[in-house]
Amino acid sequence: MKNETTEVLHANRDPITGAIGAHPVGTGIGAAAGGAAVGAAIGAVAGPVGTAIGMAAGAIAGGLAGKGVAEKIDPTAEDAYWRTTYSSRSYVDKDTPYDIYQSAYRTGYEGFGRYAGQSYEEVEADLRRDYEKTRRTSGLDWNKAKHATRDAWLRLEDRQKQNA
Repeated sequence: MKNETTEVLHANRDPITGAIGAHPVGTGIGAAAGGAAVGAAIGAVAGPVGTAIGMAAGAIAGGLAGKGVAEKIDPTAEDAYWRTTYSSRSYVDKDTPYDIYQSAYRTGYEGFGRYAGQSYEEVEADLRRDYEKTRRTSGLDWNKAKHATRDAWLRLEDRQKQNA
């Protein structure tokens, strides 16, 4: 049951404007990952000043693209989905509570937004590092967690393909 406190905690507010639905990670990744590089390449034709201007413009465009991918991911809905369906997965030990798998699923669905435009295989090492930084001390080792991480990633990848 939702209450006002839950809604405030899961509103994904923009840290600067306070707007609901902000995705600073997706925006930042988009800016850094592709936009600045593309802008710099285009601006290089005009020399050093053109490169700097191109990088700035490209970072803004890339940031908006990253934000677009991240906005399509509702972490609250993803957590609720996995909480109710995790036990049906073949890789899950049926006696293990969801809380043990939660960090692995979160790594997958957050990583999908963070590493937008890349395949799971391309970023698996990064996802492993992300998981190992954020997992609880009682969490799974990567060899068990990676199945849940991949499952969460593929769920969003499939949804994206269906909406394309």
